[in-house]
Amino acid sequence: MTSFADLGLSETTLQALRDVGYTEPSPIQEQTIPPLMEGRDIIGQAQTGSGKTAAFGLPLVEYIDPEIKDCQAIVLTPTRELCIQVTQALRAYGETKGVDVVAVFGGAPIRTQQAQLRAGGQIVVGTVGRVLDLITRASLILHDCRFVVLDEADEMLDLGFLEDVEKILSRTPSGRQTALFSATMPPPIRKLADRYLYEPEVIKVEAKTLTVDTVEQFRLEVGQKDKPAKLVEVLAAEKPTQAIVFARTKIRCDQLFRTLRDKGMNVRALHGDMSQGSRDGVMLAFKGGRVPILVATDVAARGLDISSVTHVVNFDVPISPDTYVHRIGRTGRVGRSGRAITFVEPKQQSELEAIEKHTGVKMTAWAPGAKTAAAPVAEKPHRHDKPHVDKSVDQEGPWSKLIVAAGKAEGIKPADLVKAVTSAAGVGGEAVRDVKIFERFSFLSVPEGDAARIIEAVSGASIKGTTITLEPVGAEG
Repeated sequence: MTSFADLGLSETTLQALRDVGYTEPSPIQEQTIPPLMEGRDIIGQAQTGSGKTAAFGLPLVEYIDPEIKDCQAIVLTPTRELCIQVTQALRAYGETKGVDVVAVFGGAPIRTQQAQLRAGGQIVVGTVGRVLDLITRASLILHDCRFVVLDEADEMLDLGFLEDVEKILSRTPSGRQTALFSATMPPPIRKLADRYLYEPEVIKVEAKTLTVDTVEQFRLEVGQKDKPAKLVEVLAAEKPTQAIVFARTKIRCDQLFRTLRDKGMNVRALHGDMSQGSRDGVMLAFKGGRVPILVATDVAARGLDISSVTHVVNFDVPISPDTYVHRIGRTGRVGRSGRAITFVEPKQQSELEAIEKHTGVKMTAWAPGAKTAAAPVAEKPHRHDKPHVDKSVDQEGPWSKLIVAAGKAEGIKPADLVKAVTSAAGVGGEAVRDVKIFERFSFLSVPEGDAARIIEAVSGASIKGTTITLEPVGAEG
């Protein structure tokens, strides 16, 4: 079995991985890290949740010279949500080395981000529009940026950002190293890669090794007019803890939201025509477990990494098998099994057959209480944004929310809390989630069954000279 040490990472980075509970690389990391460490350009075709952030993030941290304060690497993301997730991960990977990571995205004060860039920013993670804005204002200089990552490039295409991406790439040195990641490879993305990458190594992690073995897959043949009523029936029968219903268009998304709402269901919609503030509010409500049903378009659901999603319903057959795999990858996460139900109209049999051929799985006809021939239960995670971790905690049950009477005023960062818990309690990084740092206090969640043990182990620990105490504030499902 390959270890992170086998991939040529330095002891400083290996220590950072131990601090956050990482133990072994995922397939995309195992295949991507060596060529990136050798300075090669790469194209990585992998779904969200495959571990690609660490796949490019670890070599990127290795590459940074902490003595040089200028921007040495930039990661472009299509959405603010993904920007924040990537930033948190890179800060954790680079903490022991002292790497400074700055996030820049729309919807936040640009002056604050300009001040952060003046103070440092060896790695800049940003959304396309805000990065271009900062370049135009001469607040972000990329003359010394030798490492560029395009994360989820196909979503940048869907959102109409490719022209701006090219403008940004034109501001970076011609001798840069470039990594492009995309769940799918439509022709415009291939053209972008041909133009801006130099003899890239193509790394493709087959989707079925990442997702479908942890998801029961069902088909439901239904006429177009009957689909809304059938959706209500399916949700009532399945009683999901949390479900994402995928619709192909924004209009359909809004229609289904109203249909389900009018049936008394607690549901929200998520699509690209909503304001960033509205999207953030929906995301937070869904991630916090306050909303059990989310109706979403494919673009809006990118970056959703929520372990409690039990069901995915494809109200519309996905436009491609890759999109199907990406959708059902929203469930069956962190070692759990999930259920995916696809509505198929009579004229869509060929699309269904293409999906089944791609996944290698024959869908089972859905009926209330239906099971597949062999309901899969994962022995260990197959899809993860983090490598496999210590499984000594119960991650299947509900989670307890804890409060710490320390925060930004004491210089505490999310990685500090994760490190304190994993070190003192002897658990992996997956045992800590929903870390939020405020001025004078912080929140985090741990598995409810292990909360008492974690509270006892961690209380009294010191973070940056501050003695911390964990206290429960209630449980969350």
